[in-house]
Formats: sequence, structure tokens, C-alpha cells
Amino acid sequence: MVYADLRDFIRALEKHGELKRITFEVDPHLEITEFADRSVKSGGPALLFEKPKGSSIPVLINAFASMRRLELALEVSSVDEIAARITQYLEMRVPEGILGKLKMLPMLAEVGGFFPKMVDGGPCKEVIRRDKFSLDYFPILHCWPEDAGRFITLPMVFSRNPDTGKRNCGCYRLQVFDERTTGMHWQTHKQGAEHHRRMRAAGANQRMEVAVAIGADPATMFSAILPLPPDLDEMMIAGFLRSKPVEMVKCETVDLEVPAQSEIVLEGYVDLGELRREGPFGDHTGFYSLDDDYPMFHVTCVTHRKDPIYATTIVGPPPMEDFYMGSAIARIFLPLMRLQLPEVRDIAMPAEGIFHNLILVAIRKSYPGHARKVMHAIWGLGQAMFSKVIVVVDEDVDVQNYREVTWKALNHIDPERDIQFVMGPVDSLDHASRLANYGSKMGLDATRKWPEEGFTRPWPDEIRMADDVRRRVDELWKRAGLKH
Repeated sequence: MVYADLRDFIRALEKHGELKRITFEVDPHLEITEFADRSVKSGGPALLFEKPKGSSIPVLINAFASMRRLELALEVSSVDEIAARITQYLEMRVPEGILGKLKMLPMLAEVGGFFPKMVDGGPCKEVIRRDKFSLDYFPILHCWPEDAGRFITLPMVFSRNPDTGKRNCGCYRLQVFDERTTGMHWQTHKQGAEHHRRMRAAGANQRMEVAVAIGADPATMFSAILPLPPDLDEMMIAGFLRSKPVEMVKCETVDLEVPAQSEIVLEGYVDLGELRREGPFGDHTGFYSLDDDYPMFHVTCVTHRKDPIYATTIVGPPPMEDFYMGSAIARIFLPLMRLQLPEVRDIAMPAEGIFHNLILVAIRKSYPGHARKVMHAIWGLGQAMFSKVIVVVDEDVDVQNYREVTWKALNHIDPERDIQFVMGPVDSLDHASRLANYGSKMGLDATRKWPEEGFTRPWPDEIRMADDVRRRVDELWKRAGLKH
């Protein structure tokens, strides 16, 4: 089965005991956040609020807030299956002989089936409001007490590259200013912001068209947060993830396309010369991101299903829903990292590192200074450039076991020798950097040191019990009636 829309996914969550319906009234102002926060931190289910205060539209939250739910969303038993599929395509070579070419045909045909499919209409057009509409119709959350207002937190924001005409879809929060305008939180490193900059630099005295879709099949929603190379269509990647093309429909008032099965679509524009103060916002760092100037999004048309469902998320002190989504991304994109850095065996990003603050990397060390080469390579890889601290360990260290990494890394480093500091771009949410978007980063070479690296002392062996003794005591342990 391939989920056609959000409703299919909700049914699957419910079938597998991963959804709880809240049938009584709960306020979108802070109360839903508190429900969602408690649920994710206790390992609880996704939540469907059927009666949010002040609205007749149900609210879905925490739909991706566990690895099990992400596996259901992507229709796999493990996200590593997707990584294996990516590896399979990366390893495609020009086939030799007729037989080889014939074997390649099914895979090539499958690749062609990933591309988005244009359709004439869809459920997102069941209700079209060109006037007499208001964002107050939707149960948009006020997430945390010091937030500047209500924020749309799980949108698929569509824009077009003004140079190439190619589509981009990103997930950028939208602060609701009034019934028809929001902020557009395009952080400076994001593709939406790049499109905005290019149009302004070209002296374009015009509006930049934007469309925002809320709620779709889970693979399409997930694709909006993927750290893809510029101009690689997220909707094509969604087609790859779901093994079926995403149906796209033309917007009513802007020259953009959105997923036809969306729950809600906001159409409008960003005025290139207009900025407004946006924030504060309780962010995924666990701290409030401070207010700053961002473009404004003017909504000119709203379309939605007759009975829409409002999909949202919250971020804040980890772990939260975004941690699980980020962990899945790390697993899925490891083959792409290894394409450029084949020495990388595994990576991990602990929840407390909130993605950009800490990345753990296990490598197959082959030459002196190899760990430092990997650090600098990662700082040159797309959004991995924001990594504030990179810890590099040998391949026999399990980076998914944070206790083991801490133990071995702290034993293996001489701080003066093994810590590297560099300057460069940092995440916009890094409130500790000396300047916005620019600051220092640190790499730790926690690999075993070699004589070729100037280390001439003996390197001690790790303490391990003999395997034959362990096997004998396994049986004796059982005889003793001791618990494992």
C-alpha cells in the first residue's frame, strides 16, 4: 500500500496502536504543546485533537515522533532499507552485454516513475476561497509562553528558482501576524532565502510567488525537511520514498504547483522590499530564537478539503519529534555522505546536540591526519557545514552508543594536540556565536594516534574478557539463577 494522503497515514497509525484520539476540547494556545511534549518524552503515541478550542478542524501532532512511526510513514521495516535503495542506485554502472542491459531496464523504468505527475484537480481544491477568508479559521498553535504569537510549524513552502525555474520545497515556520499575513522564516542558508536574494539582486521590482501546503501523505511531508542539494526537486525525492509519483496540481492564483492531496493550501506572495520583525519562537535548540527581520507572506487565496485536518509539530527541549525525523535523515543519507567520504563507517547525532551542535563520526583510518581530513570534508558538505562539534573515532567504536563514545573519546584525546578550531558559517539558531550566522567550530580527533602522527608511546589494549570464559560463565550464570 502507498499512502494516498494524510488520512491513509492516520488510519495506519491507528491500526498499529500509534495514535490516540483526544475527544474533548483542548486549547491550541499552549495546552496542545504540553500534551505533545509529555507524549513524546514518555514514548507516547501521535495525538489527534478532535475538538481544538475555537475551531472545528482536528489537529494532528507527533505523527513522526518515534522511529516506529517513521517506519510506518515511509512504509519500511527499517529506515536502513531506504539507505540500501539509495546505495543500489548509486552503484548503477553502464551494463555490459545484452543481458546486463535487460537486467537494468526495470531499475531505469522505476527511476522514471519517481517524477511528479501533473493532474487537473484534487482534494485540496474542494473548497476555494479567493476572498472572505481568514487564517483564524485554522487551529494554529501558540506553542510556548514567550512565543511572539501563533506559528504554522509543519508547512511545505513552495517557491521557484528565478534563474532556472526549478521548484523548491522547504519547511519554514510562519508566524501569523493577522488574518492574511505571516512571517516567512527563510534562514539565510536556505534555498527559499536564496531565491529571495537572487530576485532582489536582479533588481526585480515585483512580488515573489509562494505557495504553502499543509498536510499530505507522510513521505511528501517528510521530503520538505530533507537537506537536498539546490534544485533537486523534493517532490521527485518524495516519489522515490513512496515508490509512486506525487500528484501535483496548479495553484489558483500563483504559478506554482502543490500536492493535489494536501489538506490545506495557502497561496500568495512575498514583497521583495518588505521586512517585518518575526519571533521570538521556542525553537529546537530548547531555547527561544530571538526576534529578527524576515520577509512577510501575504495570503491571497486559500484552498482546502471540505473537512481538513491541520498537521503540525512542536520543537523545544530535546528529544522531540524533530529528533526522530533528523535521526532518520542521518540514516537515509549516510550512503550519500559515503559516496564522497567512503572512509566514514557510521554517524550519529545525539538528541542533546540538536543536529548542528554535535556529530559523531566513525572512520576507517588509513593515513596520518585522516580524522582532520574528515572533519574539514564534513564542514564542506551542505548543511553539515553547521556542525559545531565533530568527534571522530575509529571504526570499532559504536557511535550509536553514546556511553562508549564518551568513554573512548575522552581517553583517547590529548586536548592541545587533538582539538582543532575553525571559523565559518554557523546555524542561524546558534545564539552563542559571536556574530549571527558566523562563528567557530571544533573538531576532536579521538582516533588512536600513530607514530606517523608523532605519537611514539605504546597504545594500550582495551580490557576484554576471553571469549571462552564468557561462554562458560554464560552457562554458570544460568545455573546460579542470576538475572541478565
